[in-house]
Amino acid sequence: MFNTINEGITWIESVKKFGDKLDLSRMVLACKLLGNPEQQLPVIHVAGTNGKGSTVSYLKYMLLEQGYNVGTYTSPYIVHFNERINYNDSDITSKDLLLYINKIKVIHDQVWADHNEIITFFELVTLISFMYFNDQDIDFAIYEVGLGGSLDATNVVTPLITAITTISYDHMGVLGDTLEDISLNKLGIVKQNTPLVTSVSNKELLEIFKTYTNKKQSQMTVINDKDITNVEYNSHTNFKYKDTDYSISLIGTHQVKNASLAIELLYQLESKNLIELNKDQMNKGLLKTNWPGRMERFGNIILDGAHNIEAVNALKDSITTLYPNKTINILYTSMIDKEYFDIIKVLETFSDKITFTQFDYPRCEMAQTLFNVSSHNNKHMNVHSYEALEQLKPGKDEILLVTGSLYFISHIRKALV
Repeated sequence: MFNTINEGITWIESVKKFGDKLDLSRMVLACKLLGNPEQQLPVIHVAGTNGKGSTVSYLKYMLLEQGYNVGTYTSPYIVHFNERINYNDSDITSKDLLLYINKIKVIHDQVWADHNEIITFFELVTLISFMYFNDQDIDFAIYEVGLGGSLDATNVVTPLITAITTISYDHMGVLGDTLEDISLNKLGIVKQNTPLVTSVSNKELLEIFKTYTNKKQSQMTVINDKDITNVEYNSHTNFKYKDTDYSISLIGTHQVKNASLAIELLYQLESKNLIELNKDQMNKGLLKTNWPGRMERFGNIILDGAHNIEAVNALKDSITTLYPNKTINILYTSMIDKEYFDIIKVLETFSDKITFTQFDYPRCEMAQTLFNVSSHNNKHMNVHSYEALEQLKPGKDEILLVTGSLYFISHIRKALV
């Protein structure tokens, strides 16, 4: 038994991230030992390469404005561990988290003793969320897939509806080397007769989606770009989806599509008489939506956790659209397992200066390595990230973009907040 939350979190973070067997056997076993709490939850399940977190956040705030009790499960955390599990816009308290960590420790030890299997970090946190949400008066539990879909720890749920945001290259060592393989992995969240809403636009991939959902007898709805009109970027981003006016506070050109996906998910739930919607309340929820570390602005400093090619291209589009007359300086680092060669090439196309750095994290690439990759004519290096941040403090005609990893954003954000 752990007596303090620090002891509990230290233990759970010491457990290995991935199991020796890439399957759901440990999750199925642990859920059974817990009485299958995951089967009692009204789940909205969200997968995709990018945009999952903001889509979850739009859904949460719109449903809260309608008066529903909403739980969200997301990863990774930006500020503190507890934010992974959130109920009615409040993170799980440390007192409650400690209670459930002690409960799951018993299951962890039992599975190890009886089956010689170690329940992994992600599985443990997911199991805690199942127990916690079951003990709340919950109307909807929105689950963000951590990695892929088919074999993700969350994929033991039976969802009301599913969503897939985008498909791009990321985590290829686990998900596959082709977009087709990655698509099939993410489609693994779609269960028999379970509707799917997606913002994937690639025609070849949509054929794979169509074939898969037909086999599952699942209705598929695709977000059509023609349904998104009248987009205006001001203090808020205004747009029409299916001829209805909406506004969002999150900046970024890609956010309109993420918001439209969330809106369509609620339309689909309404069509099945699972919710009642009020458009004014939906708009209030959209305007309240926040999502730390994704085009998050602190004055003229912007934090964005883009860490794959699709995300960095969306970031480029947002920065060049929103700040066409600003000098763009970038502070960048990357995890060692990311495609930073290609990412740096994209960053070089719209930055006036790039500074490469590093921070104390096991998977962080060395600043020198990143500096050597770059061919930018105004590149710099500072291994001390906080010092680099201070030196790069932007003037009124400058934007400092801090990017490369959500873990890096979490580190930098501490200095800004």
